[in-house]
Amino acid sequence: MNAELIDRIYECSFVPDLWPGVLDDLAQLTDSRGGLLFSARDRVLKWTASDNLNDIFRSYVEDGWFGRCPRRVCLFGKSMPEFFVENDFWTPDQLDQNPIYRDFFRPRGLGWSAGTGLQMPTGDHIVFSIEREHSRGPIERERVEALNELRSHLARSAFVAARLGLQRAKGASDTLTAMGLPALLLNREGMVIESGSGIEELGAYVQWRARNRVVLTDSAANDMLIEALGALDSHRELAVQSFPLRDQDNRAAMVVHLIPVRRSAHDIFSGSYALLVLTPVAAPSAPPVELMRSLFDLTPSEARVARALASGETLEEIAASGSVAISTVRSQLRQVLEKTGCSRQAEVVSLLASVTLDRGASRN
Repeated sequence: MNAELIDRIYECSFVPDLWPGVLDDLAQLTDSRGGLLFSARDRVLKWTASDNLNDIFRSYVEDGWFGRCPRRVCLFGKSMPEFFVENDFWTPDQLDQNPIYRDFFRPRGLGWSAGTGLQMPTGDHIVFSIEREHSRGPIERERVEALNELRSHLARSAFVAARLGLQRAKGASDTLTAMGLPALLLNREGMVIESGSGIEELGAYVQWRARNRVVLTDSAANDMLIEALGALDSHRELAVQSFPLRDQDNRAAMVVHLIPVRRSAHDIFSGSYALLVLTPVAAPSAPPVELMRSLFDLTPSEARVARALASGETLEEIAASGSVAISTVRSQLRQVLEKTGCSRQAEVVSLLASVTLDRGASRN
């Protein structure tokens, strides 16, 4: 995994004018022309794109194509945490007849893409899309998998950038206020440098200790936080940076996100090492349960296993339906257990089943 690219992705959390360069790198990974990032909340749309696509997508937004494009609807209709391509949604004939592709993308030399949608419980809707020339053909599966390996990092960084309105962070206090979520800035030793509003109301989940340290009352989540802090500099491929925070009844109450402070972001947050953000599960715009499960740093294959377990399928049935060996499913289950802080299969099923919309959240 490209450690330098991951650092640059996180740098974009707080310095969003660097996104075009990162989107160029994602395009290079897939032999594509460029990429774009859309974020929307409360009907306010923000976007950025590779420089060579900027004029095209300004027209896409300002001339009304964005509002009629079916791509984002398809992306948000998929429950798996991964990038998708056109062939996942449409046949070649359907693409030929699609007015967005026929009348907008193809006349501009485009027509193939790999995209992913993020529907956060805060009401933020985020889309990444990597755009390839139509003459080049569909983006190959192995190149899509390269994007999937970076997806969790892209998701965390874009979430912070979206909360800041794709505006450059102006300092610790202003940033935490703009986030509008319970958040903490931590140094390398895990001590709190600055806390945002709302943390004081989470005494049932976050408690203060000596020397300005905090602990999570969910012991499994606290262990994962300690491990995540220790792994940030090592760029460990399997390090978990988004995980559930459970209440006393073992129900997922929040998702904890740990976002590293990287590169030029240190100029904004002197002495800071990471931003810890707590996202309530039962938020006013909570997404469907399948999308919430995808926030736990699960790979697409791990998310499939988790969803099947929560639906009552056995490991044997999961293996049969996915045409994979039972040993593969057991390996994926071990990763699900590790990434959700659970020790038993029944515990992870209970946890995932608790991520529902009937906890005061309205249905979409």
